[in-house]
Amino acid sequence: QLQLVESGGGSIQAGGSLRLACAASGRTFANYAMAWFRQAPGEERRFVATISKDGGGAYLADSVKGRFTISRDNAKNTVYLQMTLLKPEDTAVYYCAASTVVAAAAYHYTYWGQGTQVTISS
Repeated sequence: QLQLVESGGGSIQAGGSLRLACAASGRTFANYAMAWFRQAPGEERRFVATISKDGGGAYLADSVKGRFTISRDNAKNTVYLQMTLLKPEDTAVYYCAASTVVAAAAYHYTYWGQGTQVTISS
């Protein structure tokens, strides 16, 4: 089992920044592509960003391009989501997830964290 624990969520005003972190344990972190998804109340879970096993490739949803950055530190078994220029519509629970392939579809991801709440006020 790969355990994932997110941190860094919070409540801030629009225009601000947050950095989420997801710490992994239990298996070899570098064997997994990692991703961030988010789920707002009453909505389905949606893809935000993904990064390849070695960090050489990263892909973001159109809604966050230019504002969010995904990165990873395999020495620290951690993946990050740097979020800037935050908007009220970014409000959601953010989940990190691990997969053996780089993908945007949630069904590819085997392991999930418990989520961290991000709330952006206008």
